[in-house]
Amino acid sequence: MDISSIKKAYRRYAPAYDFYFGLTLSQGRSRVVEKMGCRAGDRILEVGVGTGLSLPLYDPSLHVTGIDISPEMLERAHSLVKRRRLTNVEGLWEMDAERMDFPDDSFDKVAAMYVVTVVPDPIQLVREMRRVCKPDGELFIVNHFQNPNPVIGACERLLAPLSHFLGFDPAFPLDRFLAETGLVVEESCPVNFFGFWTLLRTVNDKEADDFEQDLQRCN
Repeated sequence: MDISSIKKAYRRYAPAYDFYFGLTLSQGRSRVVEKMGCRAGDRILEVGVGTGLSLPLYDPSLHVTGIDISPEMLERAHSLVKRRRLTNVEGLWEMDAERMDFPDDSFDKVAAMYVVTVVPDPIQLVREMRRVCKPDGELFIVNHFQNPNPVIGACERLLAPLSHFLGFDPAFPLDRFLAETGLVVEESCPVNFFGFWTLLRTVNDKEADDFEQDLQRCN
């Protein structure tokens, strides 16, 4: 996956994205917002906000920011915010999730919904999510990972060479993702149709992350 391929894929998806993926992936979005357990005044960052389908789910007392790499998707998110009068949405920015412009410790909760297998470098994505999230804040990830069923998993591997066209990697294994990111999962549950997607909740342990990075530099 590369930025150019991602932008091309979501330029194609944008006009009909809500029709094809609105209802299909709605449970995952709702569960993330529900699991956040936000308090009034919390600052929320949604990475890969897309057309903004999840934005109406946030309580009006929260301060919500969204970023996405696709201007076509963001255009629809801006229209949704205006149409629904979502005054708690403080900004929607075109931004590379692997190189965010936000200062360290900017948000109480950071969510990436259906994004991990879209970005070129999922490890760098998680590193940036940790950086902009406050210490002991929470990270939420919902994504499709390679199915453990051998038949379904084999089909996903056959589709993997089409990642550039699809706009995501259909054969990305969860165990590899957790091992390479060092995420310690506090909660995991299947979501959406047939449980083919997984919701992960993790606490942003900054000290453990700093230790891991120091260890990598020593090696």
